[in-house]
Amino acid sequence: VGVMYILDEPTIGLHQRDNKRLIKTLTKLRDLGNSVIVVEHDEELIRSANHIVDLGPGAGNEGGEIVCQGSLDEILKENDSLTSQYLNGTKNIPVPNKRIGVDKSKLIRIHNAHLNNLKSLNVEIPLNLLTCITGVSGSGKSTLINSTLKPLLRAKLENKVSDQLEKTSISDYEEINRIINISQSPIGRTPRSNPATYTGLFTPIRELFSGTQESRSRGYKPGRFSFNVKGGRCETCQGGGLIKVEMNFLADIYVVCDVCNGKRFNRETLEIFYKKKNIYEVLEMSVDEAHSFFKNIPVIKNKLATLIDVGLGYIKLGQNAVTLSGGEAQRIKLASFLLKGKNKENTLFIFDEPTTGLHFHDIKKLLKSFNYLIEYGHSIIVVEHNIDLIKSSDHIIDLGPYGGDKGGEVVFT
Repeated sequence: VGVMYILDEPTIGLHQRDNKRLIKTLTKLRDLGNSVIVVEHDEELIRSANHIVDLGPGAGNEGGEIVCQGSLDEILKENDSLTSQYLNGTKNIPVPNKRIGVDKSKLIRIHNAHLNNLKSLNVEIPLNLLTCITGVSGSGKSTLINSTLKPLLRAKLENKVSDQLEKTSISDYEEINRIINISQSPIGRTPRSNPATYTGLFTPIRELFSGTQESRSRGYKPGRFSFNVKGGRCETCQGGGLIKVEMNFLADIYVVCDVCNGKRFNRETLEIFYKKKNIYEVLEMSVDEAHSFFKNIPVIKNKLATLIDVGLGYIKLGQNAVTLSGGEAQRIKLASFLLKGKNKENTLFIFDEPTTGLHFHDIKKLLKSFNYLIEYGHSIIVVEHNIDLIKSSDHIIDLGPYGGDKGGEVVFT
């Protein structure tokens, strides 16, 4: 009694069936006389709350305000909030008008998948469309895709032998040239990694600065505006803007560099301006701001448009990779592949719960990005519990019927 419980996205990785059990548990905690605060995107859990506080209206610089708060009935009457618009039906994620049919000549076949709880499965996964792997928590979805298909296909593409999976085999994989797992791991582990460097945006921006009249008269080359080489960067923090302080027995902490005040570059570099902004000020812009700032430079504008398409208009170009959430890192990786997307290599993309941490509105943008990849001729496999993503897929393989020993079978496909 009298305890405040704070949960951050407790529905991650939970099937709808398990969601109900979770809500029942949280309600029980509340009824015992405790306070339960949940940060959540799941519709069922939002509808079960006694009081809702909605933040926004947008993300990043465009957020940070309370848009509305109150009971579910009060929230449903609001129309300024994206959350309330999706809850009251003003906006929704529509069921697709057309599906891509399965081409029987383009199937990857997995034979005798038996790891963990899988019951010697034979599974056919269609290519050039969006396939969703569903099932209750613990039914064997990740085992089938991440522990069986992925290592087997990678071994075949690299002409290696997979010892662990010698009794399992795959066939008809020749359509695929490469396999890419877009996980939620960080895009970099140091403060020097950021969205601009990861997506290749930083190169044309540096070339733009080195092409200004002042740069040319001083003899500055694009390398002058890099924080990975000596010359233009602040040497105290080596272009990171932060200095790592190692704490004995505790996690390392980062403090702002006291020489450049977190600006990453030395004084001479910061004296070069393009359209009245120096390189530090450009990196401080959000993707949306930079999109209008560079509107006359197609090579930069197009890359920024792709980041906006995956719902990342609010992040800063130079935002420290360490501060990006798993979902943001995943979408930056997705954007960087979309930028290369028109290449002729048939790629199999694997996503494990890509809707983690995403609002209804972001899921809509994610589906749009998936459609781009499929139009380019690639194939997507998603392990997912989110109903909106499942209903938007072309093909579903459901594992179960339950979790653990009672799972590991194909319920339907």
